[in-house]
Amino acid sequence: MLRVFYPLAFVISMMLCGKLCAQDKEIAVAAQISQQHPDSALIILKKISAGAIERKDGLTEGMCMQQMGQICYNQGHYAQALEYYLRADKIFSSDNHPDLQAANLGQMGVFYYYNKQLGRSRAMYNKALAIYRRNNNMVGQAGILGNIGHLYEKQHRYDSAFYYQNLALKNYTQANYKKGAAKIYENLGSIYEDLAKYDSAYASFNRSLQLYKEENNEVASIEVVNNLGDILRKTGHYAESIMETRKAMALAQKTGNTYQLASSTKDLGKAYQLMNRMDSAFHYAELSRKYSLEIYSREGANQTAFLQVLYDMDKKSNEITRLNNIRKVNYIITAAGVIVLLLVVALGVVVFSRQRLKIKDQHALARQKEAEHQVMQLQLENQRLEEESLKQQLELKGRELSSHTLNLIRNNQLLEQMRSTLQAMVKDDKRDQKKQMQQIILQINDSFNHEQHWKEFTAAFEQVHQQFFENIKKYSSDLTSADMRLIALLRINLSSEDIATLLGISTDSLRVSRYRLRKKLNIGQGDNLTAFIQSL
Repeated sequence: MLRVFYPLAFVISMMLCGKLCAQDKEIAVAAQISQQHPDSALIILKKISAGAIERKDGLTEGMCMQQMGQICYNQGHYAQALEYYLRADKIFSSDNHPDLQAANLGQMGVFYYYNKQLGRSRAMYNKALAIYRRNNNMVGQAGILGNIGHLYEKQHRYDSAFYYQNLALKNYTQANYKKGAAKIYENLGSIYEDLAKYDSAYASFNRSLQLYKEENNEVASIEVVNNLGDILRKTGHYAESIMETRKAMALAQKTGNTYQLASSTKDLGKAYQLMNRMDSAFHYAELSRKYSLEIYSREGANQTAFLQVLYDMDKKSNEITRLNNIRKVNYIITAAGVIVLLLVVALGVVVFSRQRLKIKDQHALARQKEAEHQVMQLQLENQRLEEESLKQQLELKGRELSSHTLNLIRNNQLLEQMRSTLQAMVKDDKRDQKKQMQQIILQINDSFNHEQHWKEFTAAFEQVHQQFFENIKKYSSDLTSADMRLIALLRINLSSEDIATLLGISTDSLRVSRYRLRKKLNIGQGDNLTAFIQSL
């Protein structure tokens, strides 16, 4: 996991020093609740941003944009996140807030990294690092250096990764920033673990844990304790591994961290499996599955609420645009009325002079044509803006459909891994466990075809590809629900492996399903099924 330091720490530190106004404190509160309630946080930030725009308060507006970008990024709405990041960068750059600009550039570097644009990611990091160095901000430099080290780690360029992580550690040590130093030791432990240097990894994780304890940071300590358990398990110290992982599990329960509960119970299951204590292994594997499903359900609810907030925000924005357009039209009508009035007055004056009548009449006609031309141009511009808005909405729905599909794939891949593991355990000689494990396998098989997931997918698909299902039914009247699912997945151009994972079948079974579908749609032997569906 990439560990970065967001401007929230900077905001909170200023707030504790009494340097923030009421709006900035609200921004800090919104940032704190953004993980659990992203929809509420976005509403708060949108309200603060609107007030800042009215007051022409660029700093507050930029901080709102930055936090809104981070929330959208965490929720997987990358296009919206990038828009907010760029707006924040423009504000911080023009209003000369270098530390906030550098922090925002660091977030954009993370954004590009997770979108597999490593070149742009490094460019953002370099810009942020240059700003921090000009301002002699040691903590900011260390955070960016740590991110660059992580970039090299994921490219398996471990020498460069060590170099930048050690530079970051040096800066944090000079600044006496223990929390940052603890993160770097955690990063170093991760690199050593990748290189199978378990003694060094254990020492690094242990040092990280000591620093977190000195800071009384229980939340950050959970993952480190879990990492210590992993190292002990990988080196064959199963009993000690279980003790450490149980500590992580207890801390996760204390802090209500469901993600770490799922991770620690999964690691306990692995340890007990290696010790050949299959009852305990099964118990903790089942616990991990329960926590994972709880996380998935909660994230699904958050996504639904967040999408509703985004929809409401777009709706309000469109309404404001409509009202502004009406105001402009009223202004034009008023102006036209004034022009007409002036023309009437001019005509009354022109009675006394024929020559002046002709001149004023020509001027009046020219002004009238110009006004009509402006009205026509305004109407055309409004029409163009509406078309662009519809196009952007369609693109957004397409991204949401892709995100929803990816979540389905990940869910089914997780179920597939669990099913394979349980099937392997069923084949074991311990017959007393088979019946219970076989029931779990049947439950997992049922989960592959959970109708609620497909209803949500179908709803998202029909918003992007309207009337598609009605069009395909014109080619065959005996298409089943399974056929329609396969057609929808082919329409969004998924690979055969991803389609097989989503449908919970093997690639051979998928090949048979495609053959039957070709027959129902009367597609010739030489024609491509996917190309045919995508052409509709």
